[in-house]
Amino acid sequence: MPQLIRQRSEEEEYLRLSPLAAKSAEARRAREEEECGIRTKFQRDRDRILHSKPFRRLKHKTQVYIAPTGDHFRTRMTHSLEVAQICRTIGRGLRLNEDLIEAISLGHDVGHTPFGHVGEEVLASIVGHFEHNEQSIRILTVLTGNGKGLNLTEEVLDGILNHTGPGVPKTLEGQVVKTGDRIAYLCHDFDDALRAGLLKTADLPKVVREVIGSTTSEMITTMVTDMITASEGKEKICLSPEVAAAMQEFRSFMFERVYLSEALTEERNKGRLILEILFNYYQQHPEILPPEFLEWAQGDLQLAITDYIAGLTDNYAIRTFKHFFIPRE
Repeated sequence: MPQLIRQRSEEEEYLRLSPLAAKSAEARRAREEEECGIRTKFQRDRDRILHSKPFRRLKHKTQVYIAPTGDHFRTRMTHSLEVAQICRTIGRGLRLNEDLIEAISLGHDVGHTPFGHVGEEVLASIVGHFEHNEQSIRILTVLTGNGKGLNLTEEVLDGILNHTGPGVPKTLEGQVVKTGDRIAYLCHDFDDALRAGLLKTADLPKVVREVIGSTTSEMITTMVTDMITASEGKEKICLSPEVAAAMQEFRSFMFERVYLSEALTEERNKGRLILEILFNYYQQHPEILPPEFLEWAQGDLQLAITDYIAGLTDNYAIRTFKHFFIPRE
């Protein structure tokens, strides 16, 4: 009986979803494995990510504000959940595969470092190249499951790898997440900036207020609706030219006034210093690294340290720094 449940779900996808949607029955993994009797491949991928340690660590990783003085600021975990909700709404409107969308959304940021993009910049400056989307793939294919990864489908991994940067996801579901992620972080980071007192609604550029809206709810509704309307029946996901231009203006505004704001510089510099000192310390004392990281890096010390530090939460990085460098009271 359970086997029939999965088969029924797979058959329903062909009847219910758009011909352009990804179908779970056609998904492929690097390693073949016995199918679940109840869940489709994409549903299993979603569950594997949701129940993984890297996903749980996102609750203590910075989205924008390092150690915010308040309980309502977003973390990487709440951001990932919000991306999943926004993108599933878009996917349902376009009759795409919501299970694939949810799996990509939940896994897209597991490679983020402590202290947000500051950590990414630190590791890139030390090792020469570091991108959180590529680290997400390394985490999901190597650094979980005792060095074997989660054996996710190619479609999920492709969507996670190409959710940012110049690459275009092969599936429409992945393309939905690529744009939906931007909708989520722009609108919700704006909301957090209002809460932090960094911005006022009146600060928004005129074109953003007139085209997209001036509240988080209005902005999300406008861009989600526009994506569905502009992408209907097409082989690529897009926004209308007017909304796309307003979104780009919104993004430039957020970088200038929030992401690169001088008001956040002091805390970011502290986070940068912590990671630089920890990286140097582990290079001098490789014996204190968890041995499995050296094994997974095949003896490459720099890669092992990068993997370890990238996986730290903000809280754990701070505690580790205090343990090594701050005298006990």
